[in-house]
Amino acid sequence: MWPEEAAAIQQAGRSLTELRAIGPFTASFMSRWLKDRPDVPAPPPLRDGFITYAYAREVIAAHPEWSGAAKADHQMHTDETDGSSTIDEMAEAARILGRERIAITDHSKTLRITNGMDEARLAAQGERIAAVNARGMVPRVLRSIEMDLTPEGAGDMDPAALSRLDLVLGAFHSKLRLRDDQTERYFRALANPDIQVLAHPRGRVYNFRAGLVCDWERVARRAIETGTALESTPIRTVRTSTSSVCA
Repeated sequence: MWPEEAAAIQQAGRSLTELRAIGPFTASFMSRWLKDRPDVPAPPPLRDGFITYAYAREVIAAHPEWSGAAKADHQMHTDETDGSSTIDEMAEAARILGRERIAITDHSKTLRITNGMDEARLAAQGERIAAVNARGMVPRVLRSIEMDLTPEGAGDMDPAALSRLDLVLGAFHSKLRLRDDQTERYFRALANPDIQVLAHPRGRVYNFRAGLVCDWERVARRAIETGTALESTPIRTVRTSTSSVCA
C-alpha cells in the first residue's frame, strides 16, 4: 500500500525510510536488494494476482478519463458499522468527486464484529438518508445494505425491511476458506429474491485469504438469468480439465 515504488524512491536519491513502517535497518537491506536484485520466487496463492497501490496509481494517472466516467459508488460503509465517516461526510466527498449517487451499504446484524445494522437501526438510517436527499443536492443517497448471506444463500434481515430500500447487496462473510468448488453455493445466493447485487464474490483478502473456488463462467451466466449484478472483482481464471475455476 505504499504510494510510490521503493525502486523509484531509491532511483530519485531519496531515503527509503520515507515509506511507511520502514526504518533505517530495513531500509539498508532493501537498498542492497534493489541494487543487486535476488531471484524472486513465485508468489504464494495468498499474494498471487495482486498489483501494488503504487502501480494502480500509475494506471489511473495514465487514464484521467476514467475519473470522469465514474458517476456512482454503490458500496460504502459509514461509521455506524465499520466505516469511519458519517453519511453527510461521505455525500460531501462524493460531491467533490463528481458522483451523481451513492449507496450506503452498512453491514447487517449477523456481522456483529462490524456492529451490523438490525431492522430498527436500518429504518432510522433510512430517515437520515431521506433528510439528506430532501436538501435536493447531488449526489442522491440510496438507502441500501450489505446483507450477510449464509452458505445456503439466505439473508439475515426481514424482507419487509429490505423492501423499503433502494438497493440490497448480499455477501458471504463466513466459510470463506473452503477449497472445494462452491458454484452451487453461488447459485443459491443468486436465487435469493431480496438481493440485487452479489458483493465481493470471491471473498479474497491479500496475504490473508485466497478466496472461494467456483466456475465463474457458470456463475456469471446464472447472474444474467436472475438479473443480479456481480460486484467488480479481479478474477484470474485457470483452465482445468473440467471447468474454469477462480485462482
